[in-house]
Amino acid sequence: MDKIYLDNAATTPLADEVIDAMVGTMKMNFGNPSSTHSFGQEAKILIENVRRQVADYLHVSPAEIIFTSCGTESNNMIIKSSVEHLGVERIISSPLEHKCVSESILDMKSRKGVEVNYIRPNEKGDIDLNKLEELLKSSDKKTLVSLMHANNEIGNIINLKKVAELCKENNALFHSDTVQTMAHMNLDLSDIPVDFASCSAHKFHGPKGAGFAFIRKATGLKGIITGGPQERSLRAGTENVAGIVGLGKALELSLNHMEEYTNHMQGIKDYAIERLSAEVVGIKFNGRSAEKENSLYTVLSALLPYKNPLIGLQLDMKGIAISQGSACSSGASKPSMVMMMVLSEDEMDHCTPLRISFSHMTTKSDIDALVDALKEISKDFAIEKTNVEHR
Repeated sequence: MDKIYLDNAATTPLADEVIDAMVGTMKMNFGNPSSTHSFGQEAKILIENVRRQVADYLHVSPAEIIFTSCGTESNNMIIKSSVEHLGVERIISSPLEHKCVSESILDMKSRKGVEVNYIRPNEKGDIDLNKLEELLKSSDKKTLVSLMHANNEIGNIINLKKVAELCKENNALFHSDTVQTMAHMNLDLSDIPVDFASCSAHKFHGPKGAGFAFIRKATGLKGIITGGPQERSLRAGTENVAGIVGLGKALELSLNHMEEYTNHMQGIKDYAIERLSAEVVGIKFNGRSAEKENSLYTVLSALLPYKNPLIGLQLDMKGIAISQGSACSSGASKPSMVMMMVLSEDEMDHCTPLRISFSHMTTKSDIDALVDALKEISKDFAIEKTNVEHR
């Protein structure tokens, strides 16, 4: 059975060029980057080349790029160190954040007594910037705002520059989880006054276990993993040289083909909306995922008009890998917080969310197969429901 992969918001397959670059590094550049001999310095040069590459992409200083293992580590470091070392007493966020952000915030509330204010989104998943401004002006406490750039479940995009400027005007720090947008969008952080951002390479065909944090130098943030001078003393521990090289190669490929990949994925997303709307009676789309404005082209959040918690398993048995929400919430007994925010109680009780996420490798035939499978499952589901009702 041919397998179809439609869960690219969870992770993407490694590009062949990335694999080749990483294997070459593991074979030839095994030295410890902190060593002063030639083996170590050759490895160090590879890391610094990628650091400059990332900095050029974001239009920032190389010293502001700190390599980590992933977006989760980056987000934890930024939020917790802002409280521990920068004197943050209040955090403003939303219920739509990734679990690594929301749980880091709750940890700081529990252990450090940080005040937490949430901006509740509307039914489309939008954040009210007037409410943000109101909250910013309501207190003199040192404040960190943490709002993701694009939501990993419904694809809504915030106005990053406007939020950053609001924070700057009100002397607040601004952190954005940019895991879903790094290497998928042009980001000029010399023009957008965001203080902190995060990245995971495996979201754009790079390796798992490699990511980075953007930490604006002026903030003075300090590391929470200590024990060595690596990464400007912000993240102690021997660097993952092959992973960082893989990140760099994946970023290079994404930037070189950004227009091509964007157009392809937007076309696939449009085709998916068209086919699903025509063939799956009663289907709806969550948030702004079916819109072209303020919506990430890699994500489409659908709502099936029947309750079927086994839909992911049934599709997997038909060779289609897909998600019902964030990969970090998979297997949970209740819907994600994002779905709880954007769906009505009736929809929660009687409908089934489905997240379809694309890469430049996704084809229209993949979408056709998904539509056919959903039609078959819904037909079987209707028959089974009828039989149950007649017992």
